[in-house]
Amino acid sequence: MSEQQTRLNVFKTYKLYVGGKFPRSESGRVYEVSDSKGKWLANAPLSSRKDARDAVVAARKAFGGWAGATAYNRGQILYRVAEMLEGRREQFVREVADAEGLSKSKAAAVVDAAIDRWVWYAGWTDKIAQVVGGANPVAGPYFNLSSPEPTGVVTVVAPQDSSFLGLISVIAPVIATGNTAVVIASEKSPLPALSLGEVLATSDLPGGVVNILSGKASEMGPHLAAHQDVNAIDLTGATEGDLARDLEIAAADNLKRVLRPRTEDFAESPGTDRMTAFLETKTVWHPTGSLGASGSSY
Repeated sequence: MSEQQTRLNVFKTYKLYVGGKFPRSESGRVYEVSDSKGKWLANAPLSSRKDARDAVVAARKAFGGWAGATAYNRGQILYRVAEMLEGRREQFVREVADAEGLSKSKAAAVVDAAIDRWVWYAGWTDKIAQVVGGANPVAGPYFNLSSPEPTGVVTVVAPQDSSFLGLISVIAPVIATGNTAVVIASEKSPLPALSLGEVLATSDLPGGVVNILSGKASEMGPHLAAHQDVNAIDLTGATEGDLARDLEIAAADNLKRVLRPRTEDFAESPGTDRMTAFLETKTVWHPTGSLGASGSSY
């Protein structure tokens, strides 16, 4: 018998991505993940509300440094994520094909689009301020300047059916603008999201900027929507029953920004609305000095 025939397969152990580390769920629970034909693929962690709270703590800790980084630096890091994804392209093609029941060629197109999506948002990090900010015309001797600032910690309920391109499309705009994210991955297809954590960990992205949980949105969502240290919530993947409505009601307690679910084709070119959804506008008045017939003085 040859050495190849006697060698045991090394099965991949999928873990959460929280605070730059890879913990198992504190509950010790897992659930089976199957492909589109019902074939077992792996056991994924079934996250608990304690895992969700830990992810919020990590996201809040990372927020100051990430929001305070230059937009150019954030863009470099997002581009580095795209580079690392390109290097692991074949792995993600396999995982997306299994998760979404696609042929290898169609899965490859999805992964390529997801990589391109990272690059697209990397280019926006130092441009969005010029689009949504600027100098305002006012009557009087004042400069009046508006500039966008990140909202804070954002909970993202990732799309259920678009396990990778949709996932990237909801994470990238949140962090491109300086927010940090707690992501609830697709319940039925969490493996591409959990593998993405491995890419983020090797892409110069500070730990805690993105935290990825697998499990039930219906279990973790209510605790994150009501969490007083979460500033906004994206309900894109909250499509089960009345979950989106219930989470929106819970989010009202501390006036979270809420992005409601809508019909989307993630293959289409994105606009800027996902970035502006989680930005606050700060307006500053500054005196210019007296303005007279002889001209300005400062």
